[in-house]
Amino acid sequence: MVGAGLPLSRALGAIGRQTKHKRFKQIVASVGEAIGRGENLSKALMAFPDDFPEIFTAMIGVAEETGKLPETLKTLGDQLSKSYDLRRKVKGAMIYPAVIITAIIIVGTLMLIFLIPTLASTFKELNVALPLSTRLVIGLSDFLANNYLGCLLFLVALGFGGWRFSKRPTGARLLDRLIMKLPIVGNLAREYNSAIIMRAIASLISAGVSLIQSLSITQKVTGNVFYQEALMIATEKIQKGVTLSSIFTEREDLFPVFVGEMTVVGEETGKLPEMLLRGALFYEEEVDQATKNLSTIIEPVLMILIGIAVGFFAISMLGPMYSLSSAIK
Repeated sequence: MVGAGLPLSRALGAIGRQTKHKRFKQIVASVGEAIGRGENLSKALMAFPDDFPEIFTAMIGVAEETGKLPETLKTLGDQLSKSYDLRRKVKGAMIYPAVIITAIIIVGTLMLIFLIPTLASTFKELNVALPLSTRLVIGLSDFLANNYLGCLLFLVALGFGGWRFSKRPTGARLLDRLIMKLPIVGNLAREYNSAIIMRAIASLISAGVSLIQSLSITQKVTGNVFYQEALMIATEKIQKGVTLSSIFTEREDLFPVFVGEMTVVGEETGKLPEMLLRGALFYEEEVDQATKNLSTIIEPVLMILIGIAVGFFAISMLGPMYSLSSAIK
């Protein structure tokens, strides 16, 4: 709308009228009021740091100084849209196995609490000799049936404690390290973070933000502790005259080789933002394909796990029943 010639206050008013989200409507109204009082858009957005990240306000601040607000807003829209799509694809690849595994655990627990005790009482009345696997299943069933409330509270406390621990620096570092060490997921995490970082730096530099400030802002874009630390060290080294490409090349455990090579070409040709953006597009496509492959791999693995679980249950509980039927005949 600004690019079409509408005043900023009128554009914000149109956005406020069309949105149905109450909180966002209030935010837009507050920003519009600030604009009406003569404040800059970047300053008005800074009043809502939880809703507008620093990359947003920094790029808009530079755009207001250079008179390139419409172009910068379009770049920001593309940046946020790509980042959202990338996160959505990665999360989507993880949701399917999580739902299936959760459903298996719930069904198995219900069977252990309600179904197994009935079969166990039958075996006990008939004094049938039970194999080890059957005794293990019955023992687990008895424990859950007699302590289901305690088990539920323990799982809730464990989940809450794990969530709280993951929010602490030590827990976040441990979780990020585990993710980076996993065979398939680790490579996906490297490509995902590389794409996010390259696109963010490219967008900030294109908007006129200095490289040092771009790296400082990009630290807050990535959620991985190790990438945050790498960018923090990069900021300090660049202030001493070290090139960005050499920093990426030194950390091939975090950044694939292609990241450093694209950065070298960008620095040598004076087209760093363009090269970083090309690298970001490449890794975004790689992540997209990897998430599709991951979903394809996970499905048969889950089927095998379900088959093993069902087979173990069948052998443990149905085997003695067939033996009992044979004995009766």
